[in-house]
Amino acid sequence: MATVSTNEFKNGLKFLMDGQPCTIVDNTIVQPGKGQAFNRVKYRNLMTGRVLEKTFKSGEKVEAADVMDTELQYLYTDGEFWHFMDAESFEQYQAPESAVADVAKWLIEQDMCVVTLFNGQPISVIPPKQVTLEVIETDPGLKGDTAGTGGKPATLTTGAVVQVPLFVQIGEKVIVNTEKGEYVSRAK
Repeated sequence: MATVSTNEFKNGLKFLMDGQPCTIVDNTIVQPGKGQAFNRVKYRNLMTGRVLEKTFKSGEKVEAADVMDTELQYLYTDGEFWHFMDAESFEQYQAPESAVADVAKWLIEQDMCVVTLFNGQPISVIPPKQVTLEVIETDPGLKGDTAGTGGKPATLTTGAVVQVPLFVQIGEKVIVNTEKGEYVSRAK
């Protein structure tokens, strides 16, 4: 199994901590005036989603995680699992709720998602950066208000709630940034 030294640490690097795959969220190299340098690392456990902190001595090594990011097509959910398919091999994968907990509201059938596999099992899902969804519930719109000041909450077809400008009405399709959960524009 490959190892990674602390001087190779960078954001997004995946490694094993206590047998579970983790990814580095933030890496700070600290060089005190006296004593040995060290890395202060914030990492996300990819199995649980928890963000933790650990200090590594300079030169310390960790085991690289055998994870693979692959692009898969989201098919459907049966309530217990979310099903994805490799568009080339037609191989299907079942993701448990823990893998999609934060992003389930952005998953649209037939969209391509980046799925992280650990030992052949999905452990996290990244939806497309922007999705187009229909507004199913919001307050009545104000005609002519295009200044974008303020906003109102709108419920989308997947159940997600985002702030939209006052002129957006029920039945309109809007483009949403899934990373920030923010309204981008009306869809044409």
